[in-house]
Amino acid sequence: MSPRFDAPSAAYVAAERLRVELAALGVHADVHHGYGMALVSVWRELLVWTDGTVYRWWTGQLSWKTGQRLYTVGDPDDPTVAARCVARRREELRQTYPLPELIAERVQPP
Repeated sequence: MSPRFDAPSAAYVAAERLRVELAALGVHADVHHGYGMALVSVWRELLVWTDGTVYRWWTGQLSWKTGQRLYTVGDPDDPTVAARCVARRREELRQTYPLPELIAERVQPP
């Protein structure tokens, strides 16, 4: 019996498209997927998740009314726009959470 290969899920395809667009902007990200969801790990406190129909990530703000996190959404049919928004959020977070010195030394050009 030959091995069974499933087609990639819509969530995985959307996450990979976002990862590719982020890479084009110089932003490294990792994709993790399973159970119909995919996650794009970008930076500390910046995790984009998708089910293939929408991208979601935390804005960094809390609701003044409920105290719960406020999320924003992006369209997987236009990963370029979503990637620009995610890259902007990453830059905000880099100010708060810079790379640890040891890692920064290894990733910086000589």
